[in-house]
Amino acid sequence: MALLVTAFGGAAAQSGGQHGQVLMRAAQGKLRRPVLTTTTKDGRTVQRPLPFLSAATVQTAQDAMDVQRQDERLADADASAAIPNADFADIGGAKQTLGCTKRNTDGNQRVNQDCSFRRQAEEDITYNPADPSNLVGGQNDSRVGYNQCGIDFSTDGGHNWGDMLPPFRQHENAPEFDGPSAVNPNTNTIAGDVGTHHTYDAASDPASAVDSRGRAYFSCVIFDVFSNASGLFVTQSPRGANGSYYFNVPSSITGTPTKQFLPVEDNSFFVVHDKNMISADRYASSPNRDNVYVTWTVFKFNQPTGTFSESPIYGSMSTDHGLTWSTPEEISGSNPTLCFFGNAFTPGLDPHKCNFDQGSYSVALPNGSLEVAFNNGNTPAGNPNGQQLAVHCMPTGSSTAGTAHLNCAAPVKVGDDILTGEPLCDFGRGPEECIPGPWIRTNDFPRITKDNSQNNHLQAVWQDYRNGEFDVHMATSTDGGLHWTDAGTVNPDTGLDHYFAAVDQSPKTGDRIGVSYYRSERVPNENTTPAGGFSPGMPGVQEAKSDYVLAGGVGDKTPYDFDVLSPVFDAPDGNQAGFNGDYSGLTISRGVEAHPIWSDTRNPDPFSPANGVVNDEDIFTASHNLPNGKARTGPGRIGRR
Repeated sequence: MALLVTAFGGAAAQSGGQHGQVLMRAAQGKLRRPVLTTTTKDGRTVQRPLPFLSAATVQTAQDAMDVQRQDERLADADASAAIPNADFADIGGAKQTLGCTKRNTDGNQRVNQDCSFRRQAEEDITYNPADPSNLVGGQNDSRVGYNQCGIDFSTDGGHNWGDMLPPFRQHENAPEFDGPSAVNPNTNTIAGDVGTHHTYDAASDPASAVDSRGRAYFSCVIFDVFSNASGLFVTQSPRGANGSYYFNVPSSITGTPTKQFLPVEDNSFFVVHDKNMISADRYASSPNRDNVYVTWTVFKFNQPTGTFSESPIYGSMSTDHGLTWSTPEEISGSNPTLCFFGNAFTPGLDPHKCNFDQGSYSVALPNGSLEVAFNNGNTPAGNPNGQQLAVHCMPTGSSTAGTAHLNCAAPVKVGDDILTGEPLCDFGRGPEECIPGPWIRTNDFPRITKDNSQNNHLQAVWQDYRNGEFDVHMATSTDGGLHWTDAGTVNPDTGLDHYFAAVDQSPKTGDRIGVSYYRSERVPNENTTPAGGFSPGMPGVQEAKSDYVLAGGVGDKTPYDFDVLSPVFDAPDGNQAGFNGDYSGLTISRGVEAHPIWSDTRNPDPFSPANGVVNDEDIFTASHNLPNGKARTGPGRIGRR
């Protein structure tokens, strides 16, 4: 029998009335990624780092700690009285993109329209099936001096863009009003503590979806730094608005019906919400047409010590276009053949819970079911690697009636997540998984899509280190996610790091699949992390050149051919160093017309060093057909095929 030893890096968080301990201590490096240490039957000791709070959330907390909190209760008038199903006046199509058009684009489209030199990174994008020329998206956005989520929209196929900050700042944290009511029969809280009754400091993890009739949805996690408030919203852009306007997330303490557009919120020292993603059922044939789904990670901490307990995936659904959300459900489940040590940090839990999770992503299927993939660390004793898991859900019921449930089956294995050899960097919080060339944090979260030529075919992609470098790998399912098979490495080139992959399928053109991702130069001896981790000043660290590419192929026939989309760009620097988000995005709107979205540093800051950076991170996209040539393998070169 394997012996088990557990460790949680850094000092344990303290319990009681202290505020902001989880995020604040994580930002300070006092609360670190949990590590599971197992001893095999033959006496080998293996340490396995487990999923932890996402880089975006921790970075946002770190940035916001230097900013004075602001009470914005008296911000814009509440729009919740508007009818969510009402059409919005026609907004037409802009002939010119607003906002600093002289910024260099190098043949791409600049998405964020602010004139500041503050960071935008971590992008998501999708298209409107009722009007494929309408694209909606978002990114982490620091234009106001600390991180919020920025919203983007285009009405002309991505040639011109408008943007805004999301309308959540009128909502005060108040989980005590989350209980069932005549207006909302669901309970949209987990711990149920009394709230701060203040608006939230910051937001992160933008996610976008559009239903079959053209309603757009935008979501972010929201949290405070100096209190324990956290939650997530999913607000709606009504039909005809095309993502140019979203309803406010209204107050819960001023007589407004409770918890509109809010799947979950808490003010608990023992619960933190992180890394949400959303999807909409856009199939006319589906019994769940226009349902909206959100999944996220709930980090739980033991009482009264505040030490790490588990991080399962939760889910919620809306059947009334985002207005009300079902009571959150834990959906990552258990599996006695796949998941082990679920009770490692909390002895009373099921040892076969699949509860060391992060980075969930969902896709709705034409038969009304939902597939959710996520990264997991519950592998057997002696295994230093993680795994990608997925659950198949069959949603039923109504969120307005309080009967909605996701009905997810036990998780199945999508593929291995090879961690062995992955480089680690020191960003001031202890060694973390990273791409050392540009010196940015990274992760192995999966992304999935449905193959529209075959209703039950799915593709999943993620990065790992099985080839001795970061490469993008694919798994496929031909039975709606019940079983998965390895499909090999997507990128044909070698000698570079490939990461933050996004995937989508052609809506009508056979089984054509698109995958977009970053590429960066590697540093000398990257496979051997120095003591304490890579850091600037070491050979090649924070000196690498990078680019962004779009790959195209057919089903599981890897590797895929690719085209370089971006100019070559430098590593993030100054107060933007170490962070390029947790993901990038891709949507294919018609035929093989792809719209990838990414961030890069092509634009220098003319006011440097006054603004704290030399090269500013902005968001870019391109309208580009999927490559259709034969993939050419061999050593890769940045900026060239």
